Amino acid sequence: MNTKKLLQIGPLPRGLEQRLGQRYDLHPLWTEPDRARFLENSKGRFAGGVTMSRHGCPADIFSLLQGTVVACFGVGYEGLDLEAAKHHDVQVSTTPNVLNDCVADCAFALVLSVARRIVAADRFVQKGRWPTEAFGLGTRVSGKKLGIVGLGRIGRAIALRAGGFGMDVRYHGPRPRPDATYPFEPDLISLANWADFLVVACPGGDRTRNLVSADVLRALGAEGYLINIARGSIVDEEALLQAIVNQSIAGAGLDVYQHEPHVPPQLLDNDRVVLLPHIAAGTRETRAEMEKLVEDNLESFFRSGKVLTPPG
Repeated sequence: MNTKKLLQIGPLPRGLEQRLGQRYDLHPLWTEPDRARFLENSKGRFAGGVTMSRHGCPADIFSLLQGTVVACFGVGYEGLDLEAAKHHDVQVSTTPNVLNDCVADCAFALVLSVARRIVAADRFVQKGRWPTEAFGLGTRVSGKKLGIVGLGRIGRAIALRAGGFGMDVRYHGPRPRPDATYPFEPDLISLANWADFLVVACPGGDRTRNLVSADVLRALGAEGYLINIARGSIVDEEALLQAIVNQSIAGAGLDVYQHEPHVPPQLLDNDRVVLLPHIAAGTRETRAEMEKLVEDNLESFFRSGKVLTPPG
């Protein structure tokens, strides 16, 4: 018999939802016709909550879940009101580390794809153009300069892969990392001006909103490429659209957008852009590890009162 009732803030990956449903009594919040009234009348009913980064968790839910836990599937926590969580003594967990390698792999796949025009070349062959036309040249990746915005766990994994291509790496962030072996660049515009490839790998949220601005894109220049596997909010999307349309940057590889799943039409059917549907962590191996970590965090809280992997 399921003894603990969890508030499910939004739909979860099917496998995770099935396994949690075998151990807990899940209540789907999004099916409630009057959300505010339901929350008002539900205090004390739930032993905790479960969500995804894309659903987040606002202050009113943390208020409802006073003294319990919210386990989040995903590494991003900008949608979780952590101040409200602290105020209401709610333990919060995310799923870091287990997705580092796959996200870094995807970042480097985008580097190679935009520079070597892999997707455009595939379309060229698929459309039967090769027998009668010559395909244009791409850009070499090996030995080039890679700037990383955010040298956290994922940023370090990207830098490691860049080393395999003999690339020169520098990074930008709020402050230098004392254990980093790569040069720190305190000014993002200077980093963009130096880099051939600028890879965005920092957290989203208000502090980084539109961090990659029109000025940064201008500094990146007509031979520079932008890669974003972090959050769409970090890049000024209107400035990026202008940079692509005006060809003031060489191209972009994007896995994230400001208003997912909606992608600006200016980016579509453009051989200088590679677009992915937010799949950087989307591998069977990573998905399984992320799901297990959600389960482990809930189990840890109910056993010891502490989660295993809080945000940060």
